[in-house]
Amino acid sequence: MTRYPQSSPAPHPSVRPPAVVERHDPRYADLVGRGINARFRPAPDTIQVVASAGQALRAVEDSVRDGRRLAVRSGGHCFESLVDDPAVATVIDVSEMRSVSYDEELNAFSVDSGATLGTMYRSLYLGWGVTVPAGRCPDVGVGGHVAGGGGGALSRRYGLSVDHLYGIEVVVPASTGRARLVRATREPSDPHRDLWWAHTGGGGGSFGLVTRYLFRSPDTDTGSRSRPADPGRLLPRPPAAVLRKTARWDWQDVDEAAFLALVRNFGTWHEQHAAPGDPGARLDNSLALPRAGGGPLTLETAVDATRPDAEELTDGFIAEVSRNVGVRPVVSVTTLPWLTATLVPDEFAGVKGRFKSKAAFLRTGWTEQQARLVHRRLTDVSGYHNPAATVYLLSHGGEVNRAGPADTATAHRDAVLKTYWSVFWFDEGEDALHLEWVRASYGEVFGDAGGVPDPDRGYGGAFVNYADADLADPVLNTSGVPWHRLYFRDNYAPLQRVKERWDPGNVFRHALSVRLPGDDDTVIS
Repeated sequence: MTRYPQSSPAPHPSVRPPAVVERHDPRYADLVGRGINARFRPAPDTIQVVASAGQALRAVEDSVRDGRRLAVRSGGHCFESLVDDPAVATVIDVSEMRSVSYDEELNAFSVDSGATLGTMYRSLYLGWGVTVPAGRCPDVGVGGHVAGGGGGALSRRYGLSVDHLYGIEVVVPASTGRARLVRATREPSDPHRDLWWAHTGGGGGSFGLVTRYLFRSPDTDTGSRSRPADPGRLLPRPPAAVLRKTARWDWQDVDEAAFLALVRNFGTWHEQHAAPGDPGARLDNSLALPRAGGGPLTLETAVDATRPDAEELTDGFIAEVSRNVGVRPVVSVTTLPWLTATLVPDEFAGVKGRFKSKAAFLRTGWTEQQARLVHRRLTDVSGYHNPAATVYLLSHGGEVNRAGPADTATAHRDAVLKTYWSVFWFDEGEDALHLEWVRASYGEVFGDAGGVPDPDRGYGGAFVNYADADLADPVLNTSGVPWHRLYFRDNYAPLQRVKERWDPGNVFRHALSVRLPGDDDTVIS
C-alpha cells in the first residue's frame, strides 16, 4: 500500500471524528466479534465507528496517512476473512450509517451502506410501497451485498439490486493523502460513471468506501419542476402477499434413483423457464439437500399470492419436480403479507459457529454423474458425520438474464441456477475434517473443468457475494483458471481500469479484491 507522507494535511477538522475503539476499550469485544464466521479471529488495532459520510472520509484519511491497512465492514456477513484478516490494522465500521430516505433532488431513494436489508425493505415498503430486489437474509448489510450484485427472492421477476442502482456516493483515496467523496451515477454523461459500474458487481472493498446507494429503476418517470416525480413509481412494488409451498421427502424414503430424478427435474424445469417474461420466472425456488440425518430433502417455491394462477403455478412446479421420484412429498402451505414473509430471520441468525461455503452459477442442471457424486457425499456414512452439511440448488434467470453481461459488472447473465455447499460446525479441532469434505465434494462435481465452475467449459463461474478464498489460493485452485475469471469473466479487465483510476495506491484490498493491472496473481498482504 502506498504510504503517504506524515506531513499530509490534517483531515477536515470541522468534522466530528469517528468513535475510535482500541483494544483496551470495553466496546472492543462487541465490535470485533461482529463477523459471522468463528473460523476467523480478527484483532485490528482500532475499530472506527462512523456515523456520517464526513466521518467515513476522515477515517479513510487517517488510515491512509498513517499507512495502516484498512477494511470496511457493513453487516459483518462476509463468508471469508476479507475483513477479518489478521493483516488489517483498522476496521471502519459503517453500521451506524443506516438511514433510508427519498432524495428529492436526485429523484432516487437513498440507502446508507450500513443499513441492513431488513431495514431497507421495511423503510421503503412502509414509506412508499416499493422495494429493491435483494437478498433473503434481512440481517445482511446493504454495503457489500449490493456491490456484489445483490439479488434474491424477487430477482427472477425484477432483476438484481444493481439493475435498479442509479448511483453511489463513495469515499476514494487521493494521491495527496487526502480522500474525497465522489458521487457516480449511471448517466451516460457522468464522468464518474465507471465508478458506478464497478459497484454493480465488482464486489465490496476494491474501490473505496460506499457511504450510500441511490436506487431508481431505469426508464421511470422522474417528473419535472412543475410535476414532481411520484416516488412510489420509481422502484418495483412487491406483491401484497406471498404464497409459499414446501415439499419434504424423508431420506429413508429416497434411494439414489429417486434422488437423481428429483435433482434432474429441478434442473430441467429451470432450464425451460429461465427466459425473461416466462410465467415460471415469477416463481422463486430452492432445493435443499442435507446430509442424511440432517433433516428432509426440502423443495420450496414462492409466488405472488394475488396472481390468479398462483395455485396453478406452484402446484405445477411441485408436480414437475416430483415426477418419477416415486415417493409423495409432504407439502405445507403458507400465505403471509409480503413484509412479514420477507423479514423472517435466517435459520442461523444469532448462532455463531464455524463454516465454509462454496458456490457456482450453472447454465444447466447437474448431469447424472454430478448428481451421483453429490448423492454419494450426502449418504456416505463411512468417514464423515455432519448433519449440518447441505448442498443447495437455487433458482436464477428470469429478469436477471435480461441485461447483457457488460451492462453491469455482474457478468453472469446466462445462468439458470446457483448452487452452493454449506458446512457448519463448532469445534475448531474439526476444521480439517469439514474443510476437506466440502472442498472434495465441490471439486469432484466440477472435475471435468479442473475442479472449478469454469465459464469457458460450460459452467457460469462463481458468485463474489458467496466469497470463497480457495479460488484465489494456488495451492487449493490448481485448475489453471484464474479466480477473477470465475468471479468477473470478461468484465475483469474493465474493473482493473476502474481500480487503476480510483485506487491506484491499492488502499482497498483483500483476497478477492480487483487487482491493479499487472498484479493479477499477486497474493494480497
